[in-house]
Amino acid sequence: MAAGGKAKTASKNNPTQRKKAEQKMYKDKPVKPVRYIDRDSRMNYMSAQYDNGNLVEDEECEVEHGLTIIQACEVVGVEIPRFCYHERLAIAGNCRMCLVEVEGGPPKPVASCAMPVAEGMVIHTDTPKVKKAREGVLEFLLINHPLDCPICDQGGECDLQDITMAYGKGTSRLDEHKRAVPKKHFGPLIETAMNRCIHCTRCVRFLSDVAGTNELGGIGRGENVEISTYIKRHISSELSGNIIDLCPVGALTSKPYSFTARPWELSHCETIDVLDAVGSAIRVDYRGPEVMRILPRLSEEVNEEWISDKTRFAYDGLKVQRLDRPYIKKDGKLAPVDWNEALTVAAKKLKNTKSNKIAAIAGDLADCESMLLLKEMMQKLGSGNIDCRQDGAKLIPNNRGSYVFNTTIEGIENADLCLLINTNPRIEAPIINVRLRKRYLQGNFPIASVGPNIEYLYHVEKLGNNSGILSEIANGNHKFCELLVAAQNPMLIIGQDALVRDDSESVLVLAGKIAEKFNMVRDDWNGFNMLHKAAARVGGLDIGFVPKKGERDINQILEHAESGEIEVVYLLGADEIDTSKLENTFVIYQGHHGDKGAHVADVILPGAAYTEKYATYVNTEGRVQRTNLAVFPPGEAKEDWLIIKNLSQYLDLSLPYDSLFDVRKKLDTIGPQFRNADQVIKNTWVPISNGKINLSDTPFTLKECNFYMTDSISRASKIMADCTKAFYEHAS
Repeated sequence: MAAGGKAKTASKNNPTQRKKAEQKMYKDKPVKPVRYIDRDSRMNYMSAQYDNGNLVEDEECEVEHGLTIIQACEVVGVEIPRFCYHERLAIAGNCRMCLVEVEGGPPKPVASCAMPVAEGMVIHTDTPKVKKAREGVLEFLLINHPLDCPICDQGGECDLQDITMAYGKGTSRLDEHKRAVPKKHFGPLIETAMNRCIHCTRCVRFLSDVAGTNELGGIGRGENVEISTYIKRHISSELSGNIIDLCPVGALTSKPYSFTARPWELSHCETIDVLDAVGSAIRVDYRGPEVMRILPRLSEEVNEEWISDKTRFAYDGLKVQRLDRPYIKKDGKLAPVDWNEALTVAAKKLKNTKSNKIAAIAGDLADCESMLLLKEMMQKLGSGNIDCRQDGAKLIPNNRGSYVFNTTIEGIENADLCLLINTNPRIEAPIINVRLRKRYLQGNFPIASVGPNIEYLYHVEKLGNNSGILSEIANGNHKFCELLVAAQNPMLIIGQDALVRDDSESVLVLAGKIAEKFNMVRDDWNGFNMLHKAAARVGGLDIGFVPKKGERDINQILEHAESGEIEVVYLLGADEIDTSKLENTFVIYQGHHGDKGAHVADVILPGAAYTEKYATYVNTEGRVQRTNLAVFPPGEAKEDWLIIKNLSQYLDLSLPYDSLFDVRKKLDTIGPQFRNADQVIKNTWVPISNGKINLSDTPFTLKECNFYMTDSISRASKIMADCTKAFYEHAS
């Protein structure tokens, strides 16, 4: 493979940028052939050799069979410019920017994104003919492109800018009027400037192939082609914001972020999202004390490079309705006080209350460090009335394999059958839904559901809507069993709404029986999966923030609080409960937003949101992940573990932690998952107790849920409120 051009700096959408480490590895080593072998051990040979960062002729290079030229060039570290090509989308061949010369091939340059490599192929990526062709393509693209760079939000991270600087002529010969295209209304999240569109169709292919909503397409012919929604309506996909990242120009930008900052003004913090249980890898961009935007990070194991719209756009909720100082209730009204007074009042009430009349509930956004300290403080107070399951799901805390997503998110691609049990992954975990759709499109992946009839964005065989069907499958009496028997790597996914019913324990037992009967759990495969909605749930179960036998669970805590048997309830960011049952109870609320829990509180202790602290979470797979501090908590708010540590001192209780490092050392002793951050620890399968099966005749139902408002942060977000109005109220 021959080329004379040195690889230039990659732009944000260029996959070569992600392979900098790989490229550096080859540049620093002596010249030698590069060998890449595929599963079938078939190879194609290309003439290639490294010399000081450039490729020169007369050396063989082996690459994986089936790669296109542009992919093969990436493997060996040569960058080819592109607009329409993206490694996660179907090949379109629209832009012709990736033209190269092939020796012995067509007399004209070929599109490297569409041409597969072949044995003995010699490719030139930087000849005069290739340069001239690229200059011509860019000149045609720029003929109708407006000179909006000074006012375009894409400025500074625009592929068209970068590629024009590197490969363009630098002057324009156009002396005519430019084409004008009216703006399109894609909803409250995406700002359009279709004059800038170069018709790469990345947005069209994403919504068609990845998101599955097929909401965009091309209308018209020739220079009249426009990207549109066919009929004038919003883009309704929960993943629509990803087309902003995919757009190589400024045609699609973030509407909430418009005209707020330039990329070079922003600092970056790599962290994770906690607004669902997936734990998507994200980058928080901030300026001073303010979060300006949230973007995805590459994580092949979790979210690839996609994030949901709630993850991306709910950041404005971090700025409003914040608890920035302690409060105590005086004469029926909350009044601001200092930390000393707030902690003194809270400690006095806890000291003067019998231990069996004290309870604690951890919310969906609570981190592992704070739950660990709160559990230990409650133990020292003599109370075991603790729970992290706000929805009351009947999970088995001492059987880790029964409450995590054992297949792993990436492992979905190795499954060949899926059974969904009362779950809607499109709303509960859009990133997991994307993986299911991706696997479905590869073929030979039947999916069936037991639950309500909903839209999954891929074909699902509806087996019915009652728990009796699970009994039939477990006993081998259902027609679906034929597919289960034939499958090599079957999997099932149980939603949390299946475990809040009267017969939830029986449902869990039957799911375990199905997994065991149909070879879902074995040494080399585990297809038993629990899909959680809350970022704090798996971590709370790992830590043991649940009642022991004889102590009160979430339902009993609320019932006894309403009757007066529970006198003090400590809410660690718990807002998804029926707070009306706490009216006769002294409530200590620790959290970061003035949400439902704060409204019934007698003492408020302001904590930090996930962008404002170093904290540990465990996602639905059981993967331990860590958030990093991007901005400091507002006002007098503190990190949550530190608040509980300080309160324990006012209670004259000794919690042996002086730093976050000390707390994490204790977490390491709880289980191997905490000693192996960002890895999935294989769980030993323990059969679920074979108790008596008592099934209910009540059909499965899914809790009515507004995807855009599921927690205190998203409920405080104006952007999420706009989405609710656009996608829910208008739809009804």
